[in-house]
Amino acid sequence: MRNHLLILLCFVVTLTVSAQRVIKAEEGFTPNVGVLVSMLNDMKNRVERTVKDLEVDEIDFLLDENANSIGTLVLHLAATEKFYQVYTFENREFNDKEKEVWETRMSMGDEAREKHKGKPISYYLDIYSEVRKNTLEYLKGKDDKWLTIVPEGYRMNNHWSWYHVMEHQSSHLGQILLLKKRIP
Repeated sequence: MRNHLLILLCFVVTLTVSAQRVIKAEEGFTPNVGVLVSMLNDMKNRVERTVKDLEVDEIDFLLDENANSIGTLVLHLAATEKFYQVYTFENREFNDKEKEVWETRMSMGDEAREKHKGKPISYYLDIYSEVRKNTLEYLKGKDDKWLTIVPEGYRMNNHWSWYHVMEHQSSHLGQILLLKKRIP
């Protein structure tokens, strides 16, 4: 009897875990845009879960003099997504005013290391969330055909651009996880 209960428990846990790992179109979007939104949101949730409980000194930790902090990396994710908003939804690049806000966040490096520190994780996550909120609003007005469009003067279609945003976030999540493990 005990073995049967153990097997049943394992089966239920397996079903529960599998059910959490399903990619499906988010409601309110066309099918392919909805799948893209589902994957973007999953990646953002992973970043948030990884950093949400960090203290300021942990967010500001630098592995060495050339490293970026976790806070800077989260801002970089927001900045990259913001860039792809203007690139894919408005068919342009940052204007001068946007560059003032986003350029250091995009490029990271010495200036970002100096500028982006001393703030709680909520500061960084709020910026990231606001950018994502805008992305979702833009995507609600797009359809699956829009994903296939290559903006004039560029080589990549909109689908690839947003795939890149997601894989870019995944790459930097790996960096964030490494930094988190190295925090003294």
